[in-house]
Amino acid sequence: MPSLTLYRLVVAVLAVSGVAQMPIFKRYYIADIPGLGWTADFIFTHRLHYLAAAALLFWLARRIVLSGASSIGEGRLALLLALIATGVPRMLKNLPDVSFSPTATMLIDWTHLGAAMALGLTALAMVFKRHPHTSRR
Repeated sequence: MPSLTLYRLVVAVLAVSGVAQMPIFKRYYIADIPGLGWTADFIFTHRLHYLAAAALLFWLARRIVLSGASSIGEGRLALLLALIATGVPRMLKNLPDVSFSPTATMLIDWTHLGAAMALGLTALAMVFKRHPHTSRR
């Protein structure tokens, strides 16, 4: 599987499983659509998000080692590092012996969500900006 395809697949899984951490799919009856019932299973989507995050970390480390950080792009790398920097405290927050103040928790959550939205919007903008005759990598 090409590296960029793996990245896109992992980011798509992270996006869906991340949104599923909020009860949006059950609230808006998306989980009632046949085949999408798993989106309302918090534990499953939680574990799926962690698994995809580990895959993203592996992809990122491999890409940096083999091709250098510049192959990822400064903007994408900055957003990915912001997601990692806020994702780690979010993961730690789920441990029973770790707690943050409500303000710190809110800032971490909003920064993580904002970085994820910025990554998604940037990717969408790049899709529309792409010249139709440009070769795909």
